[in-house]
Amino acid sequence: MSDNMNKQEVAMLREELEMLMVERGSLLNVVGAAAVLVANTNARDLPPAAAEAADLLSRFVNDLPEETLKDALEAVHALAAPGV
Repeated sequence: MSDNMNKQEVAMLREELEMLMVERGSLLNVVGAAAVLVANTNARDLPPAAAEAADLLSRFVNDLPEETLKDALEAVHALAAPGV
C-alpha cells in the first residue's frame, strides 16, 4: 500500500510540476511582451492614466531578477537592448 501511495504522490507531483512549467512559460511570454512594450514606449506620448500604468509596469519589469528578464525576452524572441 505504501508503494502504491508513493507512486500516486509522485504522479500527482509530476502533473503539478508540468502545470507550473506551462504556467511559467505563459507568464514569461506576458513579461517579455511587457518588457518590449515598456522599452519601446515614450511615456510623454501617452495619456496620463496610461503613463501611470506604464510607469508601474516599468517598475515591476525592472524589479525582476536579471535571469528571469532574460528568459522572458527570449520567450518572445526579443533582443535585449543595453540597459534592459
